[in-house]
Amino acid sequence: MIVFCGYANLDVVGRVPRFPRPDERVHATAVEHLSGGMAANAAAAAARAGADVAFAGVVGDDPLSEWFLAELAGVGVDVGWTARSAFLSTAIVLVDGDGRRSVVSQDDALDAAHVAAVADRLAAAGGGLLYLDGYRAAELGAAARPGVTLAVDLDGCDDRATALAAIGRAEHVVVGRTRLEHLLGVPPASWPGLATGRRTTVVVTDGAAGWTLHGADGSVRTEPALPVDVVDDTGAGDCFAGTYLAGLDAGLSPARAAVRAGAAASLSCTVRGARGAPSPSLVDAALARPAPDAPQHRRTAVRTDPVS
Repeated sequence: MIVFCGYANLDVVGRVPRFPRPDERVHATAVEHLSGGMAANAAAAAARAGADVAFAGVVGDDPLSEWFLAELAGVGVDVGWTARSAFLSTAIVLVDGDGRRSVVSQDDALDAAHVAAVADRLAAAGGGLLYLDGYRAAELGAAARPGVTLAVDLDGCDDRATALAAIGRAEHVVVGRTRLEHLLGVPPASWPGLATGRRTTVVVTDGAAGWTLHGADGSVRTEPALPVDVVDDTGAGDCFAGTYLAGLDAGLSPARAAVRAGAAASLSCTVRGARGAPSPSLVDAALARPAPDAPQHRRTAVRTDPVS
């Protein structure tokens, strides 16, 4: 079982030809209201990958929150772990003509006490994987329980000391290259030591360039992203994290789980919105199809499955 504890958002998505400069008005080609949030998106991706998934966020007791949770339940996520004691936060998302995004997010009401209660419940249920998003990275120590495997996506964590402490506490870490290298000030030469020195698996994602996995045993695996036509890369990192954990939960090695996660994240960029995780059959097809004009380890795919 995988429990995702973290953000649930209503995404107000404005599609614009380009991002505005200060004091400039840019007309949107479309404005949409979509379900989002790091942890919720990752939960949806893991459920799409076939895992037994629960979402343990904090929302409100109102029709909008009800709609949000109904969408998650519709893709197979158990929302009974979610607290209804606060509100559904909002994120403002701009997506430009190249599919790139810029996000302004609102803080939610998920606190350390909620994280601890979720960890207690998971331990009492027999254990499993517990995911926290980067905004909850400081709470990883409070979430440690027998039988609970901790995973963190460090997106949202801006403090270097907190990030390094989280890497030391979690068994699986997903983090973007830009955040790790530039915002957190950890140079690439130090990445192998993050894993071996802390006995964790660290996966560094790098958008269209792919990903690199650093294993606790000193192993390193690098794979490029699938070459796809990007429509919207919102939620691609969440799709990676959710699919990666689903692979681990199914018994795959971290490297095999990351291969599937990388393919799923690439394919998620070919549709609009943050919940574009592909079906397992489409991931299988993409991984089985070598591109004719690329090395054998690069593949191409055309997405054909419906997205619910």
